[in-house]
Amino acid sequence: MSELSAWDGFIKKRVHLIACGGTAMTLLGVKESTKDIDLIIPDIEEHKYVTKILQQIGYKPKTGWGWARNDGFIFDLFRGKHIHTTELLESPLEKANHYVIKEFSHIYLGVLNYYDIIISKLFRGTTVDNEDCLALIKSKNREIDFRKLETRFRETASYDISELKILKNWEYFLQYLRREGVEFE
Repeated sequence: MSELSAWDGFIKKRVHLIACGGTAMTLLGVKESTKDIDLIIPDIEEHKYVTKILQQIGYKPKTGWGWARNDGFIFDLFRGKHIHTTELLESPLEKANHYVIKEFSHIYLGVLNYYDIIISKLFRGTTVDNEDCLALIKSKNREIDFRKLETRFRETASYDISELKILKNWEYFLQYLRREGVEFE
């Protein structure tokens, strides 16, 4: 949060940042820390503006979406409705698609909704992503409608070039939940 507070001093117009991935999990209190900061900047012009400001204050591109200074800490700044290779069904800026975390002078910080956090993590399907999804489901079980999650997951997958592979990730995850004793029917 301190880094975003520092950014707020350089940013001179309103921008919307929506935390996703491990960052969202940390802000929701589900995970203690994350190795990098994952943020979506849904508005393309705001994304251009923020990356321009970051360049001015010493950040350089490090990975596909990553920006860092000499300390090596990476900020992944996704744009539009994309997180890595996952395209979300709707803009994260839609009211039901995020929760407000904090409003700085110029930065609006939200966190992605539970469904899209889970979907974007399961699209990658790594062990860590599955563990994160399990932790989120255990933490927010009463707030997650599994039928809605599955419907949204399948619809999102239907737009992906690797639909069959991604649907296998879903089936694997359901088996994982059963092994962990999580009721979801």
